[in-house]
Amino acid sequence: MGRSLTSPTSEFEKKDRCADLPHRPRVLLGKMGLDGHDRGVKVIARALRDSGVHVIYSGLWQTPRSLAISARDEDVDVIAASMMSNSHLALGPQLLKALGDVGRPDIPVQMGGILPQEDVPKLLEAGINACFTTGVGLEDIVEAVRSCVRERTELVESGQADAQLARDISRLHDGAGLRDGAQRRRPARVIGITGSPGAGKSTLVAQLASELSRRSEDDPSIGRVGVVAFDPMSPITNGALLGDRLRVDFNRLEGRIFYHSLAIRGEDYHGLREIIELIGGSDGATKGRSDEGGGRIDTLFVETVGAGQNETRIRDYVDTTAVVLTPGMGDAVQMDKAGILEIADVFVCNKADHPGEHELMRDLRDISGERRVFETIATHGQGIAELLDGLVGS
Repeated sequence: MGRSLTSPTSEFEKKDRCADLPHRPRVLLGKMGLDGHDRGVKVIARALRDSGVHVIYSGLWQTPRSLAISARDEDVDVIAASMMSNSHLALGPQLLKALGDVGRPDIPVQMGGILPQEDVPKLLEAGINACFTTGVGLEDIVEAVRSCVRERTELVESGQADAQLARDISRLHDGAGLRDGAQRRRPARVIGITGSPGAGKSTLVAQLASELSRRSEDDPSIGRVGVVAFDPMSPITNGALLGDRLRVDFNRLEGRIFYHSLAIRGEDYHGLREIIELIGGSDGATKGRSDEGGGRIDTLFVETVGAGQNETRIRDYVDTTAVVLTPGMGDAVQMDKAGILEIADVFVCNKADHPGEHELMRDLRDISGERRVFETIATHGQGIAELLDGLVGS
């Protein structure tokens, strides 16, 4: 038996345990129901990342449907659902049904947490792939995730458009090339969001995408919204934590935002041009269903890793580049010599409620020339509408 979830995380050896698999495992971690505790799932997320897994964390308070949509759009190999309430016998089967509804009944579901031993056979009989009770070892969880990895087929059996789009992106990112017959079209607007780590890019992107999606409810001509979010890959294990989508309220927005996370090294945006065109070319409609969102994606946000001052390649792929900065970054001389500032079409002073906001805004105005400067507090949604107007109209 491996180390327990109650063991210190520093005891878990960091090494690539997935190099022999057909591709890096992609696992969606989610907590359904009224479970507001995430310490355990974070321990699991780190252990999986430290084993070479690409981990997508969808956050707390998820519904079966929101988890299913996330699993489909991320093209995951397995869902690892954590439970602490007594609703596992209801939520487990609901998640399996939701996966079928969104076109990915083939994605296995593993459940863990507070699961009474007498209920485990019932869950397995209902179709849950594996169950883990408290005290299970981290190595066992890693092995269970590994066991779900299969060669990616070119076509998704259901034919559901978003499911197929996610699979096309996965294969393209893995170097398999474009699928014959894949529709390609560049979205009307492709907006890059870049900036240093900790600038709040993920929250900003989530707010922008959510605001535009809300507007599309009143104006269908706006179309759907897409997000491609890049996060860094570990140089030691090749694992990654892809936690950006937890800032989007998929419980409410459901399929109106297509969101896909990718892990890369440095600025290796290989295949991004084709990925952008695949996203624009997909119609997003579920065969036989009218409640899945549907419609072409006309606005795509691309969030970069945010490695530092010299991350500038994103400009080659997008129509508009927004550079996000926060108070306390340094004076105008430091900013002026930073290569990333040269690529900005729009500057964003995020976390504008922090000390140093006035100094940053002054410095940005000094170097911006005719380029626009916006202030936002993304965590509170302040300034988002104005920034969106500036990006969509620029």
